[in-house]
Amino acid sequence: MTAVLPPRAGERRALDGFARLLRAEWTKFRTVRGWVVGTVAAAVVTVLIGVLGTGGPNLNHPPDAIPIGPGGEAVNDSFYFVHRALRGDGSITVPVTSLTGIVSVGPDERNGVEPWAKAGIIVKDGLRPGSRYAALMVTGGHGMRMQHDYVHDTAAPRAIASARWLRLVRSGDTITGYGSADGAHWTPAGTARLPGLASTVQAGAFVASPMSITATGHGAAFDPAVATATFGQVALDGGWTPGGWKGEQVRGAGTSGSYTDTVHGGFTEAGRGLTVTGAGDIAPIVGGPALGTGYTIENLLVGAFAGILVMAVIGALFVSAEYRRGLVRLTFAASPRRGRVLAAKALVAGAVAFVTGLVAAAVAVPLTSARARGHGFFILPASAWTEVRVVAGTALLFALAAVLALAVAAVIRRGAAAVTIIVAALVLPYVLATGGLLPDGPSGWLLRVTPAAGFAIQQSVVRYPQVDTVYAPSSGYFPLPPWAGFAVLCAYTVVALAAAAHLLRRRDA
Repeated sequence: MTAVLPPRAGERRALDGFARLLRAEWTKFRTVRGWVVGTVAAAVVTVLIGVLGTGGPNLNHPPDAIPIGPGGEAVNDSFYFVHRALRGDGSITVPVTSLTGIVSVGPDERNGVEPWAKAGIIVKDGLRPGSRYAALMVTGGHGMRMQHDYVHDTAAPRAIASARWLRLVRSGDTITGYGSADGAHWTPAGTARLPGLASTVQAGAFVASPMSITATGHGAAFDPAVATATFGQVALDGGWTPGGWKGEQVRGAGTSGSYTDTVHGGFTEAGRGLTVTGAGDIAPIVGGPALGTGYTIENLLVGAFAGILVMAVIGALFVSAEYRRGLVRLTFAASPRRGRVLAAKALVAGAVAFVTGLVAAAVAVPLTSARARGHGFFILPASAWTEVRVVAGTALLFALAAVLALAVAAVIRRGAAAVTIIVAALVLPYVLATGGLLPDGPSGWLLRVTPAAGFAIQQSVVRYPQVDTVYAPSSGYFPLPPWAGFAVLCAYTVVALAAAAHLLRRRDA
């Protein structure tokens, strides 16, 4: 057994001394009315701007029109489906002999297949938008793919990446896809397990084509796209119901519902083959332009920007006010170890800012989301962990901004100048990058190398390779992952604190 020794007398005195120093700095903070009022104002403005920022009623996307997938994610589930019932196990085999498309640009049309246009075979747990599925498909520009439950996408092996023969085999709740170049030699393309899959499912051929999205200087341009696929002879095996094929437009509105309502999909039978035309997409809904008029959780915290700036001002004043009034000499006389004084001030300012940000974010999210839903806006779902990370991350932004401003003020001894530097380093890059005021390249660079990278901690939207959108800062996508971006802000804060501690020891008070 390892014995745990009590701290030595010197260590106890050091701990007690630092605890007294912390209490002294906390007393300074709470007895200055302006700082206390400012802290409350930071929380209030965070909530108020978020609540007021939801705007007026939204008549475009009623919240109940967005399908929710098996994992709780918002999804597009809109495509043309030629199907019949499959009871129990079975298989479907078919070649895709052609895939063409049309993109509508204003009043004009041009021939062309969207890279993520899809034509293939699918097993789906009923026709309800958002239900489980597994599909094997050829695409306009990404070869053969095996996809299931919206968020899962697997490229077929290179040997069959450009093959056009498709086969799906159901065995219980497991769906296996196979591809072939000649219809005789088959290679596994992927396997999907669909827990809870009903005994009777709908299966058959499908076609979907997402909108054509083109990045512009101020967002993106959306153009409807339609695809047409020709399928060869369909071979069925297993418990298929007798009778003919049924054609149906699955209409899970999502972000594609606005144009699938105007696109007339359909199918025709020629011999034992099919020709199918369709639009829409089977994929998760992401942020950016694809979200349309909906909100993400970080959109609900737009007021945090103002609250963070207020806490940065308070953090700078927490140091500069003592220099301006000459009280810093008394502080250093009472505690000659200046590095400990800086540490105590940083802990007090950071803790107060963190609690302020945490309370503000925890209040703002439910209030703002309730108001947004009441006005008919859609809130993009996020996992519980993501919501916790965004709320706690907002609190961490409050804390780091206050500590960074405090450290800069300790270096230059001027509160106004310190706030100006924080605005230039933290606020201005964020506004320029996310406001679409700069091209995507410089915007991404700013959000990698400046303290504004820390705002990535608030990002909840996910980047899916199989979904085309504008993945740019102006659309809410940061170039660094959430914790990596936050690490950049932490690094700036640590460097500023180290510089402040060094200068405090070398300069006169």
